[in-house]
Amino acid sequence: MGVTGATGTAGTAGTAGTARASGPAAAVLAVDAGNSKTDVALIGADGTVLGTGRSGGFQPPRIGIEAAVDVLGQAVDEATAAAGLRPGAPCAELVSACLANADLPVEERQLTAAVGARGWGARTEVRNDTFAILRAGLSGTDLPRGVAVVCGAGINCVGMLPDGRTARFPALGVISGDWGGGGGLAEDAMWWAARAEDGRGGPTLLAQALPAHFGLASMAALIEALHLGAVARGRMHELVPVLFAVAAAGDPVASAIVERQAGEVVALAAVALERLDLLREEVPVLLGGSVLAAGHPQLNDRIAELLAARAPLARLSVVTAPPVLGAALLGLDALAAPPDSHAKLRAHFG
Repeated sequence: MGVTGATGTAGTAGTAGTARASGPAAAVLAVDAGNSKTDVALIGADGTVLGTGRSGGFQPPRIGIEAAVDVLGQAVDEATAAAGLRPGAPCAELVSACLANADLPVEERQLTAAVGARGWGARTEVRNDTFAILRAGLSGTDLPRGVAVVCGAGINCVGMLPDGRTARFPALGVISGDWGGGGGLAEDAMWWAARAEDGRGGPTLLAQALPAHFGLASMAALIEALHLGAVARGRMHELVPVLFAVAAAGDPVASAIVERQAGEVVALAAVALERLDLLREEVPVLLGGSVLAAGHPQLNDRIAELLAARAPLARLSVVTAPPVLGAALLGLDALAAPPDSHAKLRAHFG
């Protein structure tokens, strides 16, 4: 997708008028919901964190929108209880929700309506969860200007300008041209290791290291265990650190997979910068997600090298702050909160 207008939409819940009339307890209800976990924080107008909560992953494609929003509700109830509020009552002026699987405009509209209908705030804004990484990594109180690439379970990228224009990608996996993240890396490592063992491919230490991680003697045994369920498919992400260790030991096949991942990260960042006319400007490019935050030198150093060739003025950094901070800062931005509130909020999250 190319440059679009401001991300997300706003809706008014049926009970929001009551919240506004009586004065909500918090300025922002910040929600960061990934595929594996959801974090929620209630933020006062001065940046004080009033309460936090955590629940499971946000997966509307798998369980449906309403059931997925129920999962958010568990974290919201925990946060409101921690703040001394009655669970289920309107609690914030603005719900700032950065959600996984909000990849297309139609999905953002659907999720805005579903979250807004819960009556947690007077207004609701929904964005893709990558925007939380972008905002968390940008210092100061100016409106966001930069690009973020997230490489965790999957891979995604967003760019944003202060006027609200964005650069985005569908991020729907192979069908939208995506590759990488923990899922892609683990699958590629398995593919090369399987072929090395049965003779269809060249040798690689991955053929021994991957099954050994699960206490198995061969790729044939690991393939059977994954196929029959003796090893859960969800554990394949455990192979990513093994891949990086084998690559660091000099294995050419593993190193080529790491090289491919670096190229994908830079391709996303460079295209987003180009769409926003930022390729020749000094601008932050932020890296987030478990794969990039792990700081593997072979990956991150190569990303820096490749990005310098494409965007020589880009300032590359890794975001280690929790994404819910970014969701909260986006909420304070929308409410034109004073600079001190941003600083106080950042100080809380370290």
